[in-house]
Amino acid sequence: MAKGVERGYRYRFYPTPAQAQLLTRTFGCVRLVYNLGLQARRDAWQQHQETLGYGATSSLLTEWKKTPEFEFLNEVSCVPLQQTLRHLDTAYTRFFAGKARFPRLKSKKRSRRSAEFTSSAFTFRDGELRLAKLMDTPLAVVWSRPLPDGVVPKTVTVSQDRAGRWFVSLRGEVPAAVAAAVTAMVGIDAGINRLLTLSDGDPVDNPRHESRERAALARAQQELARKEKGSRNREKARLKVARVHARIADRRRDVWHQVTTRLVRDNQVLVIEDLAVANMLKNGRLARAISDASWGMFRTLLEYKAEEYGRTLIVVPRWYPSTRLCSVCGVRADKMDLSVRAWACAGCGTQHDRDVNAARNILAAGLAVTACGADRRPQRGTTSRAGSRR
Repeated sequence: MAKGVERGYRYRFYPTPAQAQLLTRTFGCVRLVYNLGLQARRDAWQQHQETLGYGATSSLLTEWKKTPEFEFLNEVSCVPLQQTLRHLDTAYTRFFAGKARFPRLKSKKRSRRSAEFTSSAFTFRDGELRLAKLMDTPLAVVWSRPLPDGVVPKTVTVSQDRAGRWFVSLRGEVPAAVAAAVTAMVGIDAGINRLLTLSDGDPVDNPRHESRERAALARAQQELARKEKGSRNREKARLKVARVHARIADRRRDVWHQVTTRLVRDNQVLVIEDLAVANMLKNGRLARAISDASWGMFRTLLEYKAEEYGRTLIVVPRWYPSTRLCSVCGVRADKMDLSVRAWACAGCGTQHDRDVNAARNILAAGLAVTACGADRRPQRGTTSRAGSRR
């Protein structure tokens, strides 16, 4: 791909007490302004059938700052407050386009703690990052990897996760990855016993991160349950629980990054199945294992990396009977239980590994989509005609 792509580079940093105090206050102001803007837009429509856009809510922000009730908004940088109103406007646009649900008020306990700064509210020079209202001291960022040459950050997002860790994400345009064209094609079947099974028979083992940390998580949750609500000890116990969850999430993300990068580098065409993960999670016996596998993260990473590397990603319909269809003769077997890991075709007698056979059928269905001229990169929630219903 000739043109550049926007990428974000996330780093951990360690704020001083003064920086942490101001950034925490900024997070609260960002959440407040978002909720005020949302309520103002709701009231304008319910009372006067008027639609407020970003410009109108930005003017309201100026007025709010002049009132004694919200005068404290002047203590933080105005840029993150304006950016959260832009995000609110984007949320409305996505809702009316049918891509998201109606915007909701942000909760103090459950909403993401973050603030976005544009180029007018930060400086990045000689490896030092300084934010508006905090220009005296640069952030103590751990530069775990260098920014690519020529990257000029357009926005900087500061965030704090539930485990109390601080992160900064620098987003800018980078040249698209130059990857030599290859001839290999692969079908990918996602599973639980094996994280992935490829059409060439190569498996990707499931590390089962949550299962490995289950005992530590249970102990931390038991300690949390014993603490008095609202006490400092309860907050300390909550942090312990959050740190276990963060450790699981970090390991899971790391594995998926390694796997997806290898897949897009080694294959020109990648075919996956459109899995209804939300529906699968309703299965009480498998919900925990499915959540631990995190197939949604796999698809998200594979989609953007395939586009960046110039690869072709094909998504076949979720109703395609990849498991029960013989990849040799095409005869469809009867419905089989999940416990059946190997089966013999009644038509040709071929012995099949359940997952390898499914991956080969997924690849064949994807190539049929390409041959028919269907969309090669279906969006989430859509399916291409690649087979019949179960």
